[in-house]
Amino acid sequence: MKKKVTDIRRARVLAVCAVLLPAFSAAAADIEPVEKIEAAARAYVQSLLPSGAAQTQISVMPLDRRLRLAQCASPPTAQLPAGANLSSRVTVNITCAGPTHWSVYVPVTVESRIPVLVLRHAVARDAHLTEADVAIEIRRTAGMATAYLSSVAELAGRTVRRPLAVGTVLSVEMFSADLVIHRGQQVTLVAGGPTLEIRAAGRALSDAAAGARIQVQNLSSMTVVEGVVESADEVRVAL
Repeated sequence: MKKKVTDIRRARVLAVCAVLLPAFSAAAADIEPVEKIEAAARAYVQSLLPSGAAQTQISVMPLDRRLRLAQCASPPTAQLPAGANLSSRVTVNITCAGPTHWSVYVPVTVESRIPVLVLRHAVARDAHLTEADVAIEIRRTAGMATAYLSSVAELAGRTVRRPLAVGTVLSVEMFSADLVIHRGQQVTLVAGGPTLEIRAAGRALSDAAAGARIQVQNLSSMTVVEGVVESADEVRVAL
């Protein structure tokens, strides 16, 4: 008799499971997979990397697996928060536009394994570095490869902004571009293209580095024009 009661209870449990399992399956099908959200964040950061960034590693911080978000009717969109730029640590906003709207923030880190320049000794502010001051090493660095100096040739035309300790991995932000034109210097204004080029004498109204914009006074007309520094004595202006 006891066995019969047990069998009846077991049958009832199986019947209840048979009813509930389809419901659980349907509910699971209506949930946006956490893995899909993480993949969207990874793909978005990958799309922001410059071409040729093969040595860059993207790591997505795993989301809570208990997260339950309604399945998005269309692929979720990704973007950085307003005012944010791609850096070594970013937060990607993954959003479902509807009909059910949700938004989740996914932390992502970016690292690069690249050759970098490392200081052999401490240097002072305003120093100009040469091959003797650095060594090339393969390092895993935070952020993108373009943020770091990777060859001795890149030291040319750069001045150290602040004192740096021995062993420092040199990044672009540690340097300022050398000034090639100085205020009051006479320069040549260049306008036009390959078929027609016009040149005029001018006077620089400020200091400037190569590639920077600068205001120059035309010594013939005495008008002030703005151009881009092309060399230590030439400024290109638009016609």
